[in-house]
Amino acid sequence: MEIGQVCIKTKGRSAGRKVVVISGVEDGRVLIDGLRVKRKKCNILHLFPTNKTIKVSKDATHDEVVKLLKLLK
Repeated sequence: MEIGQVCIKTKGRSAGRKVVVISGVEDGRVLIDGLRVKRKKCNILHLFPTNKTIKVSKDATHDEVVKLLKLLK
């Protein structure tokens, strides 16, 4: 997993939604954010990585991440 990696959440309340990795792996978890998904830590086993990436910084706001994900479609 790398910063900016677009993934699909496979477990939990937000399963099936696209998310972006905001910060790198720490104890098997990454910080994610996305459309209709709150910014939170997530187990990497609950993510399905896609071959798409976007340029995003660690201090990007939720609105910036959502805007970049919408442009990806």
